[in-house]
Amino acid sequence: MKRNLLSVFPNKKPIIGMIHLRPLPGSPLYDPFDMGMKKIIQIALEEAEKLQDAGVDGLQVENIWDYPYQKQHFSEATVASLAVAVSEVSSKMSIPVGVNCHMNGAPEAMACAVAGNAKWIRVFEWCNAFISQVGFVDSTGADTARLRSSLKADDIMCLCDVNVKHGSHYIIHDRTVAEQAADVESEGGDAVIVTGFDTGMPPTPEKVAECKKAVTLPVLLGSGVTEENACSLLSIADGAIIGSWFKEGNKWKNPVSYERARSFMKEMEKIRKE
Repeated sequence: MKRNLLSVFPNKKPIIGMIHLRPLPGSPLYDPFDMGMKKIIQIALEEAEKLQDAGVDGLQVENIWDYPYQKQHFSEATVASLAVAVSEVSSKMSIPVGVNCHMNGAPEAMACAVAGNAKWIRVFEWCNAFISQVGFVDSTGADTARLRSSLKADDIMCLCDVNVKHGSHYIIHDRTVAEQAADVESEGGDAVIVTGFDTGMPPTPEKVAECKKAVTLPVLLGSGVTEENACSLLSIADGAIIGSWFKEGNKWKNPVSYERARSFMKEMEKIRKE
């Protein structure tokens, strides 16, 4: 089955806003008294509505507050809670929704996507491997693709990072970013995501251009996109996932700012026309 961005987003160069769920059940920071599931969902819906009203093309729900992150054997409570959040956001909003499970919980994200009616998942390491903040993170594409097939969920896209933020890629330093992007395409990924070194840091235009030349897949920006660099980066890339810039003070832990998101999307409308 051919999966592509146009099957999910009506606009070219789609902009995906982030729904950063507060600490979920099963994580060390979860607070059932002051920040239980009811309040977590309430905040998620409030922020989703702000981003939707600002004009973003999609929303990605993720458990970014669940640090220190797991890399395998995810808590059943966390996965169940993430699925509930995805379902709530998807059912209440009119724009498409995706999901990411930290750290590289792609099979878990796929299960959440099926349960919550999401249209894509983000995968930090579809193929190859790297050393993240939580240790060695191996590829998960083979397991995720087989799970998608078994769940009859062939329409769910897998958006796959190359040289993802949050770690070191020295163990594969003899392979260029472009070669790693080509690996994603040859191993069945549906799109390539290019990031900077950490959350809030942009990739260079050169890095984005290298990936564009190496693959026929869409190439998305996965970190550090701002109103100032949007034109230079999105003149090359096919879309972006934006978290920090849509938050107050450009800090991912802060609440979503409708004003910042709306200002960015007005600039995005100009970029699309050009």
